[in-house]
Amino acid sequence: MELRHLRYFVAVADAKSLTVAAKNKLHTTQPSLSRQIRDLEEEIGAQLLTRSARGIELTAAGSAFLEHARSVLLRADAAVEAARRVAHPARPRFAMGFLTGHELGWMPEALRILRNELPNVDVLVSSQYSPQLANALLDGTVDAAFLRREKGVPGLAFGLLAKEPLVAILPRDHPLAARKAIAPQDLAGEKFVSVSDTAPVLRAVIDDYLKRSGIHIAPDHEADHLAMGMSLIASTRGVGLLPSYAENFLPPAVTSRPLKGRAPTIDLVLGYKRSNKSPVLKLLLSRLDELIASVSQKAE
Repeated sequence: MELRHLRYFVAVADAKSLTVAAKNKLHTTQPSLSRQIRDLEEEIGAQLLTRSARGIELTAAGSAFLEHARSVLLRADAAVEAARRVAHPARPRFAMGFLTGHELGWMPEALRILRNELPNVDVLVSSQYSPQLANALLDGTVDAAFLRREKGVPGLAFGLLAKEPLVAILPRDHPLAARKAIAPQDLAGEKFVSVSDTAPVLRAVIDDYLKRSGIHIAPDHEADHLAMGMSLIASTRGVGLLPSYAENFLPPAVTSRPLKGRAPTIDLVLGYKRSNKSPVLKLLLSRLDELIASVSQKAE
């Protein structure tokens, strides 16, 4: 398996079309791209893409693979940036971390702001769980991070980026999927897939919501990341609660529904170490309103 296979797969998944991906993104021919995708599927031993009336769609295996493929490409790009930084040590460096799954919405706009204003700065990016990002901020390996409002880190400051509502995630053919919205009482008696201690802030929000709603649910399964959560929900016919950004990663077998009433929210914040005097960080913080507006406009 080579990086080009991953880049081809991600391009097709984003374009939802072999023809569009080949012509507009990869500048290759459609037959050649089809062969590359088949080679990748043979290497993995699973079908990743399927054709439908709406174009190319991800299989459940493809959805699980996509998140990791993006992460691998992101890390490869970060490795290139790191090598360039070593080769050109005079260039200032700024490291940004992203809560896995939020790179798609926030990274392009953050990079645009920094590179338009400071083209000679090497911007390094990484993707991790929120607690790991908080630790990276504290030890100085990351200058700014898009993460949750972690507790027990007094050396950090946080700027609010968005309040993400939680939504119900469930199999597309589940009886509750016929409803326009899900009440917390509807979850009682269902197999419940929660998040593990890799996301302590999110777990606390979910548990508090269920408690306030008078619902006692002991999770049947705990997921470490989005792909695992989607797979568990699809395979066990369970239900779960996740922030709305997870809707960007739903496989064909899984769907989402809003929660009835006032849905709980979880903060996405920009975190940084209070003692960090980086002028690049100062610039990013000064443009926070512009960053939020740009991402919000793209999401509409």
